[in-house]
Amino acid sequence: MKKGVWYTLGAVILLVAGGWFYMTVAESASPGAGIDGDPVMIGKQKVLTVTFSDEGRGLRHTELIITQDSRSTVVASDDYPEAGVRLKSVSVTVDAAALKLKDGPATLTLTAVDHSLWKNRTVVTRPVQIDLLPPQVFQLNPANHINTGGACVLTYRLSEAVTLTGVQVGELLYPGYPVTLSGKPGYVAYFALPLDATPGAPQIRIMARDRAGNETVSGIPTLIKKRKFRTDTMNLTDAFLEKKMPEFQADIPVLRGKTPLETFLYVNTTLRDENLQTIQSVCRKSEPRQLWKDAFLRMKNAAPMALFGDHRTYLHNGKSVGESLHIGVDLASLAHSQIEAANSGIVRFTGPLGIYGNTVIIDHGLGLTTLYAHMSAIQVRPDQTVNKGEIIGSSGASGLAGGDHLHFGVAVNGQFVDPREWWDPHWIADNVTAKTAF
Repeated sequence: MKKGVWYTLGAVILLVAGGWFYMTVAESASPGAGIDGDPVMIGKQKVLTVTFSDEGRGLRHTELIITQDSRSTVVASDDYPEAGVRLKSVSVTVDAAALKLKDGPATLTLTAVDHSLWKNRTVVTRPVQIDLLPPQVFQLNPANHINTGGACVLTYRLSEAVTLTGVQVGELLYPGYPVTLSGKPGYVAYFALPLDATPGAPQIRIMARDRAGNETVSGIPTLIKKRKFRTDTMNLTDAFLEKKMPEFQADIPVLRGKTPLETFLYVNTTLRDENLQTIQSVCRKSEPRQLWKDAFLRMKNAAPMALFGDHRTYLHNGKSVGESLHIGVDLASLAHSQIEAANSGIVRFTGPLGIYGNTVIIDHGLGLTTLYAHMSAIQVRPDQTVNKGEIIGSSGASGLAGGDHLHFGVAVNGQFVDPREWWDPHWIADNVTAKTAF
């Protein structure tokens, strides 16, 4: 073989070997380091998610340091003896007390070193503010009278801007909405009280969390007024089951081939729960301002058939086959009676909804919604603005209904409350207007 060929072959080998060397062992690209969300505030305890990466041979060492007043403390440090760790994401808790931090500026420093021959290093610094003072809550309502199964409205102010606030009722959080009260910024929160509530159970508190993660919980003075709710039994006749259950079997494939009674058992449990979850999801999309005014309208010339809070036991051939809790008021008038919007708002949902049949849900702002069910016809569309008294459809017997009527419900952040309160101008004056008209 000629010398020129050998020289060419050697040059190619050296080029390939050099390329391999510089692309692997001697890579020049630096590793990456970052903090999810890029926090600017750190409170008493702050969980940071830190991500390190290296697309070459992988990470060798990572480190997170916090510095304040020239004093540096290692918050997290890891070594990776073997090459190949190309991505590492860790959650680190910054405990201000343990780290002896104080209110004021500080610096977070992230360091990442790779497994290359040169030990490429990346150092990222982020200025942060240490804030150890939780927000203060200033309640504006010294007394709150609440009916079991009813609603309550609270107003309050906070000492600083927050990322989350509202009223906690047990495990549920009802959001607080920013409003102007007497020319100053404040918050208003609507919340619902469960039917089985007793003094102290569930706990009712205002919660506020600031940008640093500091959280304040403030107890609310309440006087809970116990209301009695009815119990009732409903006989399920074979005629009713044979008439209504095929509608559900046609819509739900899993029910095809089931007996009418088996279909009812599914409809009264699984489908009822699914429908409630859909309603709650719709109700959480609420305008952050009040859209309604004065007392809500009640269906004209209508007699009540079932009340809010009725506990029903269903009987078939004398045996109990299920239970349910009625979370609205059933109102009956003439067949296909016109249905009015109980108050002004924005339509959030229209269409078939399982046991509720043809349904309309209207958002009245600040988490307050009304529901109209079992309708025979719907005359509004989603996102349409409606005025109080505007015709939205006609009553009917769609869904799990034995006859033509309107099922009317009022919900606060998806939790149903007694509609009779919202029909009562005196209740609204004492429990809403008096608290929000500063």
